[in-house]
Amino acid sequence: MEQVEQALKRAKVEQQHQAFEQGSSSGHQPCSVEAQFSATDKRICYTQTHRIVFDERVLNEERIIAGRTHYTHESNKISSAYKILRTQVLQRLKARHCNNFGIVSANPGEGKSLTAINLAISLAQEVQHTVLLVDFDLKNPSIHTYFKYCPGYCLNDYLFNDVPLPEIMFNPGIEGLVVLPGSDSVPNSSEMLSSPKVGQLVEELKSRYAERIVIFDLPSLLSSDDVMAFSPYVDSVLLVVEDGRTTQDELMQSLEYLGETEILATVLNKSKSNKLKLPRAVKR
Repeated sequence: MEQVEQALKRAKVEQQHQAFEQGSSSGHQPCSVEAQFSATDKRICYTQTHRIVFDERVLNEERIIAGRTHYTHESNKISSAYKILRTQVLQRLKARHCNNFGIVSANPGEGKSLTAINLAISLAQEVQHTVLLVDFDLKNPSIHTYFKYCPGYCLNDYLFNDVPLPEIMFNPGIEGLVVLPGSDSVPNSSEMLSSPKVGQLVEELKSRYAERIVIFDLPSLLSSDDVMAFSPYVDSVLLVVEDGRTTQDELMQSLEYLGETEILATVLNKSKSNKLKLPRAVKR
């Protein structure tokens, strides 16, 4: 009975989210949207957000662990690590009374976006929350490629052409998760990230619903000033560090670039050790 009540509550939350996505901050007024709930399969039926369907071969190819229904011994270990990360992130968000964070790395190719996807899926599996994953890596947006999805519209279309958000967002076949994708590289990206339009969008995404966790996939810290331009908009960041690649100097420089932005946790990625690497706070 408790599970049904939780699922009904989540359906109600999604109904509110759908109404927001239909109205958005593009100037359109929110309209009435029905988030249908089936008592037989306990799933939310998305009535406005684009929903894509893919099989587990995509998950295997793109190393998306958290959304699988069948696990090998190795993938089960990785899934467990993401659940530990999820629990720590939720505890720290609750302690800070916030519902959003960015995900960054020192250099490109350290697993930042894949970490963002797996963590977003793991968080969405908690029935008390829905999750919005936003691709704000304007120089190299890649979230959509992991789902083998070619968006008709992307974040650029909202920023430059006022395309409404509901025409851009998609649900990747995972209950409780909505993605706001990028697609093409944006010139002068740091100027765009510090613009009033981005600020207004971010504040609306963060403040609209307390039950929704918003994750911003951001560029690497040492490749541009984009994160420095965007960091005032996020409450904290999760820092991804690649084992054996990120040097001590690069890590210290990354922390310097983050300034006063709070480090929610760090993730040691691609570790060659057999020991489970737990996320932890960085001591400055």
